[in-house]
Amino acid sequence: MEIRDAVERDIAGITAIYNDAVAHTTATWNATQVDAANRLSWLTDRRRAGYPVLVAVDASSGVLGYASFGDWRAFEGYRHTVEHSVYVRADQRGAGIGCALMLALIGRARRLGKHVMVGALESGNLASIRLHEKLGFEQVGHLKQVGTKFGKWLDLTLLQLTLDRPDPG
Repeated sequence: MEIRDAVERDIAGITAIYNDAVAHTTATWNATQVDAANRLSWLTDRRRAGYPVLVAVDASSGVLGYASFGDWRAFEGYRHTVEHSVYVRADQRGAGIGCALMLALIGRARRLGKHVMVGALESGNLASIRLHEKLGFEQVGHLKQVGTKFGKWLDLTLLQLTLDRPDPG
């Protein structure tokens, strides 16, 4: 497995993974699937903002998973904080791909001088919460019934990782 920056030829794999998450999981609270043009626009926007989109790939199976981060909130005071997302292909979950993508993403955030990385996870996704804790994230909030999908209310667990400790700039 290789982790590298996403390129246009990865869009079909990224789109398929995202749409599977939309249709079958609470990893995203979106209910509308997207097309390749949408994901290409998303990739272009992330690049323009200077943010990475990483893919985990292998020679035989294509895109196994992907990860990115972007602004946590749009105001200047939050410029040192990013929120990340990681998606792993359904048949590859539990194989360490999410962890490898997270480690690469954390390294990128540090190199960009980011101070805090935030994860907002559906509270029932215990495997992802435990992975984040293993990587040093702390649970810092629990928001009850702030979302809905598949006809039920969803809670949101907020986790954060402090990437450094310098004075704010």
